[in-house]
Amino acid sequence: METPKLAGAPDSRQHFLDYWRIVRLRKVIIVAVFFLVLVTATAVTFVLQPVFSSTARMRVERDSPDILLAGSMSQPNYDFYFYNTELEIFKSEVILGPVIRELKLADKYTQHYKSTVPFTAQEAYEQLVRDVEVKPERNTSLIDISAVAWDPKLAADIANKIATIYRDDRDRGRSGKNSRGMEALTNEVVQLQKDVEEQTRVVDKMKKDLKVPDIVSEGGTFQSLSAQELQRLQGMETELRVKASQLETEFKRLSRLTSKERRHALNFSHSTPALQSLMVDLSAAEQKRSSLVALGENHPDLKKANDVLKTINEQVDLTVDGIMQVLEGDLEIAKKNLTLLGTALEETRDRDNEMSAKWRPYLQAKKELESKEKRLNFMQMQMTQQHMDSSVSRQSSVLIVNEAKPALRPIKPKKVVNIVLGAIAGLLLGVSLAFFIEYLDTSVKTIDDVEQALGCPVLGVIPQNVSSMLEAGEEGPHAEAYRVLRTNILFSRKNATFTAMTVVSGGAGEGKSTTIFNLAVVFAQQGSRVLLVDSDLRRPSLHRKFNVENKLGLTSFLLKQNTLDEVVINTAHPLLHFLPSGKLPSSSMGILNSGAMRSFIEEAKKRYDFVLFDSPPIMGVSDASILASEVDLAVLVVQYRKYPQQMTLRAKQMVEKVGGRLVGVVLNNINISQDSYYYYYSGYYYGDYSKSADSRPEDELRTVEGKATGSKRGGKEKV
Repeated sequence: METPKLAGAPDSRQHFLDYWRIVRLRKVIIVAVFFLVLVTATAVTFVLQPVFSSTARMRVERDSPDILLAGSMSQPNYDFYFYNTELEIFKSEVILGPVIRELKLADKYTQHYKSTVPFTAQEAYEQLVRDVEVKPERNTSLIDISAVAWDPKLAADIANKIATIYRDDRDRGRSGKNSRGMEALTNEVVQLQKDVEEQTRVVDKMKKDLKVPDIVSEGGTFQSLSAQELQRLQGMETELRVKASQLETEFKRLSRLTSKERRHALNFSHSTPALQSLMVDLSAAEQKRSSLVALGENHPDLKKANDVLKTINEQVDLTVDGIMQVLEGDLEIAKKNLTLLGTALEETRDRDNEMSAKWRPYLQAKKELESKEKRLNFMQMQMTQQHMDSSVSRQSSVLIVNEAKPALRPIKPKKVVNIVLGAIAGLLLGVSLAFFIEYLDTSVKTIDDVEQALGCPVLGVIPQNVSSMLEAGEEGPHAEAYRVLRTNILFSRKNATFTAMTVVSGGAGEGKSTTIFNLAVVFAQQGSRVLLVDSDLRRPSLHRKFNVENKLGLTSFLLKQNTLDEVVINTAHPLLHFLPSGKLPSSSMGILNSGAMRSFIEEAKKRYDFVLFDSPPIMGVSDASILASEVDLAVLVVQYRKYPQQMTLRAKQMVEKVGGRLVGVVLNNINISQDSYYYYYSGYYYGDYSKSADSRPEDELRTVEGKATGSKRGGKEKV
């Protein structure tokens, strides 16, 4: 059947209160993890051995003379590469090796770490590197040397010893460097002087043997006469080649023009006095002929003008042809000159190559001599500079500013910090674990989970540890929750004749028997005649709530062994009757799916206002599905945080598959004290409402209930 449609889809977005609800529900885990981490951090902190640190401060600068000599370059105030290099030297074996030997650190490390094998020099060095930190002071030439150790005095001794050894090493290196430099420079200068003398003798001999002229041997840069002539001829060839190319281009351009275009082009680019005069006369003759055209072709003046114009045109053509012939002659001359110049250039090049090949050994020897002379001059200048520089005293470039002192307090462990960090880590880990467990938990947690997963309304919210309504009475602490459930069921049914109902659940132990029992009691307390039937034939439990035997019951009636009046039991409430399940013979499995069962339901509905059936878990046996299809209404009980949502959804689908009318869901076993989400669903009923109910007249209470259940006529309740 169709389930009632919800008024609107709930908002699935997480709210801060949802997170706070998870924290409250999982507070045991959070607190346990918090204290576990806190205690562990505290214990480890107090067990750790104290570590002390001492720091020595040094001023470290480049080596520089007290007086800056002429030509010497001043050093920059701060050299990034120099200080980075020195920081590495501080932690090198050159510095730390003597520290280990003088302070006997290998033996001390062996004793402290209780090693059965003595520390080697390499192991002691690696341990000392880890225990020493060298860092520069920003924007200064100061360097701090920090050493850590289990003994404050040992830490101070290590820092001071490193500073002392580094200072002594710098002093030795500066003095030794000067003497070694002077010795090397002197040896180099003596050797260069010998090389220059030997090379001079070689050059002089080669000049004499090869008969090198003075113009070749003198001067620094050599260039022979043939080479100069070769350069001049190459320049002339370039100019002549450009000129010939221009003449050829111009001649070809003029040759392609018409006679009239050519005379105008020549008059512009290659004009002569004769051509200019003829072009003026031609222009005048053409104007005169134009003025006489109107007289007619046979007029003597026009004929005379035509003869003059013809004569001038012939003279112009002759002049133009003469100019073209001159251009052509110039072009031929240029080509011939270019050929002759090429021959002369080739001869000069051959002569230059021959001379160069002849004098090349001499030139190479002379060039090598000049190179050695330059090196000798440079080295002599360096030796002079070094000699003057070493004679000037140098200021101290390394100074111990502050010696390391034994520390008064250890730097590790930091007890307060460790404990605070342990508390923070424990809290974060506990909260994270709580949310992770909540993420893995796919059970039903909220009303929204039910409505989103099942699409069914929640008819009631039942708290934990509910008691029997028969024993607690109408004013029991949980009675109102069942009265709300009863009212919602009545309003949810679509037909007033739907009075037979059952409560089903997906799995065992979800509280359906307790729910149907207390619901039956509440129906009876509100004035309805109620028959409660224990139809869980395999594991009946309701008879224990009434403290009666289960010898006779539903099975006895269905097998026609007893009448209905014989098996129905009166209870402590006059309007509530109980029908136990009875003994189930092994040969009577499936007895609920019979005509006798359906007849019983019709007969019970005629005798009672409401007939309520308990059932086994719907996922375990088929009896619950059969019962849901035979009764008028079915209510699904879902235990809070017990089974996965998929199991609950499957239970709902099984009810609908057999045609049962599922009116809603009861969310059972809610821990109100831990989950404030359900305060307004349940907590309200157990506080102010129940207290105020005591002070309200009984007639008024019945009036309120009457509005929900309807009026009674003839022992039947109508809604």
